Amino acid sequence: MYEQYYGFAEKPFSLTPDPKYLYRSESHANALELLQYAIGRREGFMVITGDIGTGKTTLCRALLEQIEGNTYTALLLNPFLSEEDLLKAILQDVGVLSRDHERVAARRFTTQDLISILHDFLLSILPKGGRVLVIIDEAQNLPLKILEQIRILSNLETDKEKLLQIALFGQLNLVPLLRSPDLRQLDQRVSIRYQLKPLLPAEVTAYIAHRLAIANSTRTVTFTPKALALVHQYSGGIPRLINLLCDRALLGGYAARTTRIDVNIVTRAAEGLDLAPAQPDSQSWFSRFRRVGAS
Repeated sequence: MYEQYYGFAEKPFSLTPDPKYLYRSESHANALELLQYAIGRREGFMVITGDIGTGKTTLCRALLEQIEGNTYTALLLNPFLSEEDLLKAILQDVGVLSRDHERVAARRFTTQDLISILHDFLLSILPKGGRVLVIIDEAQNLPLKILEQIRILSNLETDKEKLLQIALFGQLNLVPLLRSPDLRQLDQRVSIRYQLKPLLPAEVTAYIAHRLAIANSTRTVTFTPKALALVHQYSGGIPRLINLLCDRALLGGYAARTTRIDVNIVTRAAEGLDLAPAQPDSQSWFSRFRRVGAS
């Protein structure tokens, strides 16, 4: 609606996880560097956690864009899979099983058959320096039996190195889940752990400028300093909430026929979203909403 008025090539504050919009805050840059380091060292398990909306899925996409050519990747966005479906999804993403092959033949494969196929593939690419990285998003929703299957997959190794690398991305409750007695063996194998943090006030300002620049507006769109401070206050530095609030604020600016987004516009946008100012002790951005939350 407002894109034409501002001259944007696309919506600057879309909720889709487009990696080109990833803003490398200190926290996000650290997470990406740790993941790249761990992948390069063939670490077995990596765990990245963060509150809802902190940019975990966007970070996943950005990581995939920077993977070297000799790394085969599987990105699993649906945590509600059976053990067989988990293995089939990995084999399909790395190109061992085609989807046509899966429909015709893979139904007859047992879990052990699929593990053997994966193991053979991992061994076949090893002499050329190849590796397989499995990224699982929303990992806090993985059933215990799937987490146990993932632990079993970590046994695919040689005497010197892991053959399969797995990165789990999940909300904050993934941490106590992994530390539960049933998953102690899996938790002990995690070599890299990192928690994404909300953006600081200065990072919120840079984040907004970054996304406006990527969207390539033909008109100069500015948020006043007080408006930027208010965006941080209402969002608590959570990128998804920043996107929601700034998108609504740009809509308000369009309605007022202005490219200058001030405190009044941001306040009305927050009220329209039923968004309350962040409290220093709030544990989740759900508490920022008075009546309804963002999807």
